[in-house]
Amino acid sequence: MKVLIVGSGGREHAIAWKVAQSPKVTKIYCAPGNAGISEFAECVPIGAMEFDKLAAFAKEKEIDLTVIGMDDPLVGGVVDAFEAAGLRVFGPRKNAAILEGSKAFSKDLMKKYNIPTAAYETFNSPEAALAYLETADMPIVLKADGLALGKGVLICQTLEEAKEGVKELMEDKKFGSAGDRIVIEEFMTGREVSVLSFVDGKTIKIMTSAQDHKRAGDGDTGLNTGGMGTFSPSPFYTDEVDAFCRKYIYQATVDAMAAEGREFKGIIFFGLMLTAKGPRVLEYNARFGDPETQVVLPRMKNDIVEVFEACIDGTLDQIDLQFEDNAAVCVVLASDGYPVHYEKGFPISGLEKVKAKEGYYVFHAGTKFAEDGKTFLTNGGRVLGVTAVGKDLKAARANAYEAAEWVSFENKYMRSDIGKAIDEA
Repeated sequence: MKVLIVGSGGREHAIAWKVAQSPKVTKIYCAPGNAGISEFAECVPIGAMEFDKLAAFAKEKEIDLTVIGMDDPLVGGVVDAFEAAGLRVFGPRKNAAILEGSKAFSKDLMKKYNIPTAAYETFNSPEAALAYLETADMPIVLKADGLALGKGVLICQTLEEAKEGVKELMEDKKFGSAGDRIVIEEFMTGREVSVLSFVDGKTIKIMTSAQDHKRAGDGDTGLNTGGMGTFSPSPFYTDEVDAFCRKYIYQATVDAMAAEGREFKGIIFFGLMLTAKGPRVLEYNARFGDPETQVVLPRMKNDIVEVFEACIDGTLDQIDLQFEDNAAVCVVLASDGYPVHYEKGFPISGLEKVKAKEGYYVFHAGTKFAEDGKTFLTNGGRVLGVTAVGKDLKAARANAYEAAEWVSFENKYMRSDIGKAIDEA
C-alpha cells in the first residue's frame, strides 16, 4: 500500500521510520517532509495547510492511507477534506480536533463530565481578565485558547507578571488570534507526565508514558520551546496512577467526546500533572507529541499501519498494543538562541556514526540538503532529535548523550539534564 504523511518535523520522521517497517507498505510520500525524512519517503513540496493540493496529490498517486502529523491541519479540517474526497485518512475530524484547538472547549468538557483538571475561568476581553486577576491566588497560569506551537502557556509568579501576560496574549497578540480568548487556571504542582493513546471513537488503547522538557535551559529555566528532549517510560507513572487515569480520565474523555457528537478517531495525547490530590489533566493534544513520538515509537512492537487502520475502522478493541520492556531518551540538538533568534544553514557531521549503531536513532526536525544533494544543513531552531534505547532509563540516557556528542554543527545547543529527574525516582 501507499502511505502519505503530512508534516515536516521530527515527529513525522519518527512516524515515517515506523511506517517503513510495515510489510504492508510499498511506498511512502511526505508533504512537505525534510531532508532526513527523505531516507524513507519521497518528499513533495505541498504545505500542510494546502488541503486541496494534498487531496489532489493523494488521488493522483492512489494513496491508500494518509497520516496527519501536525495540529494545525487537523484543527483546520484536513481530515474532513480528505473524507469528502473519498480518501482514507488517520486523524480526528475538525469537530473532534477542537479538543486541542480550543483550551476553553477542553476545559468546559472536563468540567461538564467531571474529568479531573485545574480550576479555571475563561475570558474574551483583557479588562475582564485583569479584574479577575486582582482577586486570584498567585502563582497562576495563563493559556492562549488557540494553537500556539506549544508555547502559549505562561506561568506567572506575581500579579504584575500575570497582568503583563494578559497584555502579551490579548493586546500585543504575541501568538496572534490564539490569544483572542484566554483561560486562566490555578497553578498545580507535581510531576508532569505525557501519555499518548490510540482511539477509534469508542475504544482507547494507551501507549507507554513519557515526559517532555519544554524549557530551553537546564534546570527547566528559560523560555518555553517546542520541546528540548524527552524520556520514556516515566518512573512516576505508577500502576496506581495508571489505574486512576483509566477509570476517571482516559475512557471518560473518549466517551465525553462521543456524547457531544464529536467522535474522536486518532491520537489523544494526555498531558497530566501528578498532584498531591491525584492526577489532573493539564492539556489535551489531538496528535502525536513532538518529541514524545521519538521515544514512544522506538519502543512499540506493533505494526503501526495496522493500528492506524483499526482506529479508522473502529476495530481497535482487536489490537493487542505492546511495548518493549526497555527505555528510550531523546536529546534535542537545537540552534543556539532558539526559540528566539538563531542562525541556520550550517553543515551537520557525525550522523552516520549514530545511525550505524543498533538502538540509536536521529530524527530530523529542521534540516535541508545542501546544493550537492548529500550534505545535511541546519534549517530550524530544533534541528535533530538524537534518540537511544537502553535496558533502563539510566542506560538510555547515557546512550543518548553519548550519541549527541558524535553529532556536530556550528552553534549546536542542547540541554545537559534531559531525563535527570529519573535519578530522583
